[in-house]
Amino acid sequence: MKIAKLSTALLLIFSFLFTPAIAQEKILREAFDRAAADGFSGVVLVAEDGKVLFERATGYRSFEDQIALQTSDIFELASVSKQFTAMLVMMAKEKGLLNFDDPVEKFVKIPYPEITIRQLLTHTSGLPDYQAIMDAHWDKSKVAGNPDILDYLRKYAPPRLFPPGEKYQYSNTGYVLLGSIVERATGKDFVVLSREWIFKPLGMENTDIRSLEEKAAVPNFAAGHIQDENGKYVNANKFRSSDYTVWLGNRKGPGRVSSNASDLLKWDQALYTDKLVSQETLEEAFTPFRLNDGTRSYYGFGWDLEPKSPFGRMVSHTGDNPGYRTIIVRYIEENKTIIILNNDAHKDMIKLVEAANLSLYKW
Repeated sequence: MKIAKLSTALLLIFSFLFTPAIAQEKILREAFDRAAADGFSGVVLVAEDGKVLFERATGYRSFEDQIALQTSDIFELASVSKQFTAMLVMMAKEKGLLNFDDPVEKFVKIPYPEITIRQLLTHTSGLPDYQAIMDAHWDKSKVAGNPDILDYLRKYAPPRLFPPGEKYQYSNTGYVLLGSIVERATGKDFVVLSREWIFKPLGMENTDIRSLEEKAAVPNFAAGHIQDENGKYVNANKFRSSDYTVWLGNRKGPGRVSSNASDLLKWDQALYTDKLVSQETLEEAFTPFRLNDGTRSYYGFGWDLEPKSPFGRMVSHTGDNPGYRTIIVRYIEENKTIIILNNDAHKDMIKLVEAANLSLYKW
């Protein structure tokens, strides 16, 4: 899942950009300390030209066991995962296995004709929400994957929300379909493909798509926590019926990548190279989508787009799973990066992003 788009919130902060330089230098550290004192649990990393300027951790890997977080700890990325799914689609396109304007039904049968891969990538497909369908009909004692989700889409077939290309509406369903399309186009399992095409070539040793059992076996996995009725932080997985990451735990495409801040910086820096795809192909990921009426939608291929900021073009994405809030912000013309990983769904996420932006202006 994904937090609301950041463009407006991020642009508001720049009215403060002319804060005296000495004060700017302290902004992020002070904001981090305030958030930590208020219960924020997570990691904040800020970098420029791939060099880490600020990296700190606070809070707990496990609230129950009072294990302190480390900057190297691994978090669920939630919808930040979508940029990796989009990359697999772009890589498959460069290998001649698909085209962005191919119809979905060329690869996957669904009761919604005339939708293209490009419309899935840009959230302009008009597809209904698969999670609502599964929430209403799925036996939550079982774990669902893409074949189950596709079966339920075909079985219940709720109406499309709007004609393809008419408008932007964030769609996890679209990225489930993209995960299945990549498997059909390549003949490989999505998880295996992610490892072979992205994680291993980039040296992202802490990054993977893990099952519940695999996550439990990782010593430095930061569990997501939510507050119970007494205000105590409890592992979100204990609330099975409300934690869709458990009963939708085999889905591929819209989420499920887990990583740490240093690996995400490797990913960020790789996007300035041709290691995965050409810069020409990557530019399509950072280009607004033209809707049917000719207006622009500012979501590319797995990235929210902000074409104008004091640092030039900005691309970003947020994630929101039970117990987790995550964000990566990239100023691609200035090579400035903000990564925040949080495992208690804390309210101060955006305040930390604002402080990081102001500090980058000074740095």
